[in-house]
Amino acid sequence: MEKLPAQMTVVGISKPGGPEVLLPETRPVPVPREGEILIKVMAAGVNRPDVSQRMGHYPPPPGASDLPGLEVAGEVVALGANSKKHKLGDKVMSLVAGGGYAQYCIAQDAQAMAVPPSLSIKEAGAIPETLMTVWHNVFERGALKKAETLLIHGGSSGIGTMAIQLAKAFGARVIVTVGSKEKADACTRLGADRAINYKAEDFVAEVKAATEGSGANVILDMVGGDYIERNYEAAAVDGRIVQIAFLGSPKATVNFTKLMVKRLTHTGSTLRPRSNADKAAMVAAIEAKVMPLLREGKVKPLMDSSFPLEKAADAHRRIETSEHIGKIVLLL
Repeated sequence: MEKLPAQMTVVGISKPGGPEVLLPETRPVPVPREGEILIKVMAAGVNRPDVSQRMGHYPPPPGASDLPGLEVAGEVVALGANSKKHKLGDKVMSLVAGGGYAQYCIAQDAQAMAVPPSLSIKEAGAIPETLMTVWHNVFERGALKKAETLLIHGGSSGIGTMAIQLAKAFGARVIVTVGSKEKADACTRLGADRAINYKAEDFVAEVKAATEGSGANVILDMVGGDYIERNYEAAAVDGRIVQIAFLGSPKATVNFTKLMVKRLTHTGSTLRPRSNADKAAMVAAIEAKVMPLLREGKVKPLMDSSFPLEKAADAHRRIETSEHIGKIVLLL
């Protein structure tokens, strides 16, 4: 192993604001504590929460790095005490509580996963946050089963494109909503059974038509706002609606009668504040159930674009256009 430098380049948030506030700076290389590993970052995923944090709306949890970046892939270059899952030189990918926009990043040993040979490091950097979000919300909270119908809003997003592939791999039927023909085609190529252009079609009517009137068993929603009431309309009896973001509004006026009549469950979650034990349990489930699909190349992140670390502002401009299809990563 090469000797670790004392300093590293990172991209920090100079003040809350637009993409231009993301600026390179120099910081000390962090030292892993008990149960932690230090990763020399080769790829870091860019996600919507990074944009929220940059704007001042999504503070890091206590003790976490103030740098943006929730997922990284790279090489293990230092081990904290009692970190036994990975060894020096291993190529790993990991969810992190922050700090991904940097040359070196601390991760929890138990949350890092070995990068399978079927994935490039660039692809590996686009996986952990998305995969854990989809696994936990669609399969653990949403309890999606074989032959059920999953409705995904934002089907062409990083989360949407991963959810399509996983749901299909586990035998579900998949309907997505998207905003363009190009996005609809991309989702269909990934395996979606039906792609609804929400700008031209009413998703409630289309979901009912596609399910012989019965509706979607699980709905993965990142929009909120007026979609909440429409999701209740589009859901099947005993349907589960899982909220993972509010690209629209976190507030809505909703008639809750459907919740009772259809016996719906409306739940939701966010990964970042969850305990390390919770995240480690999700990783263990993913390693058992999803890793085989990744190793066999049956599931792969759909890549939109990549940018050098210093051009993180351009990566944020790209995600804010909402024109991206799949994942955006920073390469180091």
